[in-house]
Amino acid sequence: MHLPKFLFSLTLLSLTVFLAPARDGSLTRIEARDFGKMPDGTVIRQFTLRNTGGMTVKVMTFGAMLNEIQAPDRRGVFTNIVLGTNSFDAYLHNTFTAQAQVIGRFANRIAKARFTLDGVAYHLDANAGPHQIHGGRNGFGRQVWQAQMLPPGRHEASVRLTCFSKDGEDGFPGNLTASITYTLNDYNELRLDFQATTDKATPVNLCCHPYFNLAGSGDVWGQILWLNASRYTPTDAELIPTGEIAPVKGTPLDFTTPTLIGARADQLKPHAGLYDNNFVINGAGAGKSLVLAARACDPRSGRVLEVRTTQPGIQLYTGNPHGFALETQHYPDSVNHTNFPSTILRPGKTFKSTTMFSFSTK
Repeated sequence: MHLPKFLFSLTLLSLTVFLAPARDGSLTRIEARDFGKMPDGTVIRQFTLRNTGGMTVKVMTFGAMLNEIQAPDRRGVFTNIVLGTNSFDAYLHNTFTAQAQVIGRFANRIAKARFTLDGVAYHLDANAGPHQIHGGRNGFGRQVWQAQMLPPGRHEASVRLTCFSKDGEDGFPGNLTASITYTLNDYNELRLDFQATTDKATPVNLCCHPYFNLAGSGDVWGQILWLNASRYTPTDAELIPTGEIAPVKGTPLDFTTPTLIGARADQLKPHAGLYDNNFVINGAGAGKSLVLAARACDPRSGRVLEVRTTQPGIQLYTGNPHGFALETQHYPDSVNHTNFPSTILRPGKTFKSTTMFSFSTK
């Protein structure tokens, strides 16, 4: 079939497909389908981004979650390398806990679920003992986002998801509009562009929380990780930052040379086998330039993941032994530590951050 030079769309039942010519004459596609329903009947949509090399990425409107990333190994065999499930009910009812949702308003922890901003004390929804984590019980990862499929570029396909959070929601001030744009290009790069605006000063710390397993199955202890981070933010027994920024040298957190993820996991305190630590990315945080923050490799399949970001920190989390999370973000509890990079967004300003996941083989 001869394809026209212009973009066209095809709608069939609940499936929508946007097509655009790619560099080799094949097509970069964005497909959408119904994935499930909320208790109130709201339909959840799932979007599939495809590139010309056969890589696919699936995201859905519930929590703006990543459901799947199909990436090739050194032999060209594709496997899903993000923990996910085809059951929407498992996401909805939290029976599948390794959810790659977008976290907001504030990723990670806020001590005692409170902070003071411009002389006003704010008390937040506490959902981790006395503390708040990941925006509270009704954080962005539990919301239904509005989706817009963007016209495909010559070498990329994108979908933008938007969420509105009203003033006072979970205790945060200001009406906030946040968005994430997922873009898959023909070079096996998945780009995440975050934006947010507010009508009142408020903390903002957005991130995406995928659990990667570059082998596609089994545990991740035999996969290799390098972090561009010579320092980290120590925490107390409840994983709340002390405010110190310390060197990783001589600790189980030293990934400045490529190291098996499980090599020193038994040395971690207070929880052996659990990495849940924020690393200070060397040379990052200016907010504009992408900085290489991490590289992970699975020796068996040859799959390589590189993470670049404009954010100043990256959280390594291994709470699920079948996946590891590399959360690009500001430091935990930044609102209560003036020596940490600020997370305060003010009216008239736009929060922007970008993270790039690049996939290759060796």
